[in-house]
Amino acid sequence: MLQTDFPDKILFIGPDLKDNKQPDFEPDPATMQGWREYAADTWRLKLRLGRWNVPGRPMAALVDYRPIMKECNDIYYEMWERFGVDSLRAYGDYRESCAFAYSVGKTIESYYRFREMDGQRIVAVFNEWMLGMGLLYVRKHLPQLATMFVTHATTVGRSISGNGKPLYSMLEGCNGDAMARELNVDAKHSLEKQSAIQADCFATVSRITAAECTYLLGKKPDAALPNGFESTLAPSGTAYTRKRNEARQILAEAVAKLTGTEADTSAFFIATAGRCEYRNKGLDVFIDTINSLRRDQRLSRPTVAFVMVPAWTRDARSDLKYLIDNDSQQPSPLQMPYITHWTNDADSDPILAHIRRLDFSPTESVRIVYIPCYLNGNDGIFNRTYYELLAGMDATVFPSYYEPWGYTPQESIACGIPAVTTTLAGFGLWAQSEGAGESIDTGVKVICRTDDNYDQVVSQTASSLIELANASNAQIADIRIRCRQLAAKAGWTQFIIHYYNAFSNAIERAAEREQ
Repeated sequence: MLQTDFPDKILFIGPDLKDNKQPDFEPDPATMQGWREYAADTWRLKLRLGRWNVPGRPMAALVDYRPIMKECNDIYYEMWERFGVDSLRAYGDYRESCAFAYSVGKTIESYYRFREMDGQRIVAVFNEWMLGMGLLYVRKHLPQLATMFVTHATTVGRSISGNGKPLYSMLEGCNGDAMARELNVDAKHSLEKQSAIQADCFATVSRITAAECTYLLGKKPDAALPNGFESTLAPSGTAYTRKRNEARQILAEAVAKLTGTEADTSAFFIATAGRCEYRNKGLDVFIDTINSLRRDQRLSRPTVAFVMVPAWTRDARSDLKYLIDNDSQQPSPLQMPYITHWTNDADSDPILAHIRRLDFSPTESVRIVYIPCYLNGNDGIFNRTYYELLAGMDATVFPSYYEPWGYTPQESIACGIPAVTTTLAGFGLWAQSEGAGESIDTGVKVICRTDDNYDQVVSQTASSLIELANASNAQIADIRIRCRQLAAKAGWTQFIIHYYNAFSNAIERAAEREQ
């Protein structure tokens, strides 16, 4: 979309991960060759230039940030002296992130100087605290540029919820700086806060995160930028039917091999997915919901729930892989018949612990299967991408406690799969604003979630799934149509206007600063 409206006036900058493949980057020695030489000779920057292998193929630059890492202490002092960023208690990924961000700032300045862009309207966009020092670098060295800082979640908010503390009931009275110190994230918080303050346009992805930013960062966002969906990712028509049938067959066979039962492609398939944030993503709610279905007499169909959440995976199960590759069947369940890949941290995996504790039986009509790997099409068991397997589901559940936007339910309805989410997800609030959310019939069920109503969320999620499982084929067909209709309102063609307005906002602020 941006490349169409601004052909080759968009430059994406990323890290040059020399030891890792970067398949979405296509090197092009002819692209901006003069700048590459100038950046190396004048700025001591090592750049790889080319195109980003996505629709539109925009220009991209990969910068080697590692030479900057030895200068980090000097950079921290510069940022403290100029902007008050406190890096004293930094640890973990802070140093590497800041080295990359600072390299991005230098890359932007080198491009600006090489192209002699004085007087042109330019917006430099930085995402998350990890790019904060890039924004502050540009603010100091190129004050004529408009800057935009986008946070998809606050460091303190994510830490509060991830540590089991109540976020929403305490938000208005919460001191973000003090809480950052308590949770030992004060360096990241300090950088994030100053980036928000210094940016010409500070944006986030939803109104629920805007409120979080206002209280925890002390800065009300200037714009909300909801995440759009690329419609070409979702199959339709006969391609959809074919992919759905194929996915269901693959999933059913894997379940049968694990449990020593017959493959059942008519079972009710439910999935949850996303990052492995046990509480934040509502993975605890999902597992408890499936457990409640085991004893609910209203559910009349065999059901399989899939937890498609990447963990620290060691390898695909050799016993399961053998049965699948050889189309063999054994009459009894495999050891641990609820997991498809072995993990390195089985004893500390909260998902695995929860499933074990509830003692799901492989012969029950309601079963659960944990797929703890990245579904990139080469996992060793399914060998299909997440999107390909998603097409085979009947429902998805994302009962998030902390979810600034919520791309997973958005992807689900784009594939015609009805989803359950909550009012603590930005996408859930957006769906409600579009008239959906009251029931699963609308394509999305949005459940009110607070700090204190865990059991009600489990109960309402279960009821929505039972309603869907018991629906007629005609009702299901109508629901899938509503899913796609709602998803069509959340594409980039609809949401890009929010970005354009934010760009204009940033440019106007920068112009005022120069007066």
